[in-house]
Amino acid sequence: MNIKKHIPNLITLINLFCGCIAVVFVSQDNFLMAFCMVSLGIFFDFFDGFFARLFKVSSPLGLQLDSLADMVTSGVVPGYVMYSLFLKSADPNNEVALTIVPFLGFIVTLGSCYRLANFNIDTRQTDSFIGLPTPANALFVLSLPLVIDFSDSLIIFEMLTNHWVLLGITLCSAYILNAEIPLFALKIKKFTVKDNVLQIVFLLISLVLVVLLQYMAIPLIIIIYVLLSIVNNIFLKK
Repeated sequence: MNIKKHIPNLITLINLFCGCIAVVFVSQDNFLMAFCMVSLGIFFDFFDGFFARLFKVSSPLGLQLDSLADMVTSGVVPGYVMYSLFLKSADPNNEVALTIVPFLGFIVTLGSCYRLANFNIDTRQTDSFIGLPTPANALFVLSLPLVIDFSDSLIIFEMLTNHWVLLGITLCSAYILNAEIPLFALKIKKFTVKDNVLQIVFLLISLVLVVLLQYMAIPLIIIIYVLLSIVNNIFLKK
């Protein structure tokens, strides 16, 4: 039996397992551990494709398995987090706000599902992305409760506990996942500086922001990722 061909799929299943654990942590309002488990899942998601290419064992099964795992880790979990944020921001005296509005958070899950299904059949997304990748969107959403918990800013707290702001974030999240905006790939295929200048610049900016701003840096990093991609697209057209 060729063990090599099963290694990428095993890594993908570990990603899925991390997503399942993250769901449990969200249900317990332990958003920090949920964030850690999703980050770990994304780490494994990064390397399943790497090892598939390294061992030359890429397969249609691996592609489908990867999307199914991402659906949980980067689709269900962020949707559940948005649901929880809506619930926490709801007026306890408003029955509609408590029983109906929070489910709007799962629009993120619907947008993620559509993006993952479309990604599998979109031949344009072999070397780069069109629309925000689900892992990046998941990190953005899961960072929000951490920003609320660890930020000293009253303005930020009031914004991220306002249901209208949360609705705007939810709709923008679902949109940017499926928007026709080319974004540079984060996965490294060629190990040369010339072929990864944009990735290196993005990584350096991200490291500086994390050191300076900690959890607050995470949503900013995702926004910068989108902006860098837009700037890159403008230069490519010239």
